Amino acid sequence: MILQSRFRPVAVVFTVLIASALVALSEEQSKQKWSAPAAEVQKKNPVAANGSSLAAGQKIYSKTCAMCHGKTGDADGPAVIELNIHPAKLSDPKVATESDGALFWKITTGKKPMPAYGKRLSETDRWNLVNYVRTLSKR
Repeated sequence: MILQSRFRPVAVVFTVLIASALVALSEEQSKQKWSAPAAEVQKKNPVAANGSSLAAGQKIYSKTCAMCHGKTGDADGPAVIELNIHPAKLSDPKVATESDGALFWKITTGKKPMPAYGKRLSETDRWNLVNYVRTLSKR
């Protein structure tokens, strides 16, 4: 019993140090650039960016993305303040430099706090979404 009480402060300090290290690691990882694997970057979009694809993509975007990324992709959706998040600004011209495959991979896999849509949306829906996201940086 006496031995246990001697080690209790050490255990508390150790726990605090581990927790601090995990928080610091998590913050560092969230600051790193989010890049798709090379094979995913090379993927070609099999869905033509025509009117029906863009309309489908806009509908999906409005339902699943606008709450965080905003109606026009300016990262100003209503959930930004409520959830204290910093989503990508999809209207930024830098997004246009990413390949369709990279955008598809990001939509599919997600990255906290953004959920993965690989099982929530069909493959065609995700490609339609890529086509629609492309229009946001042109506005």
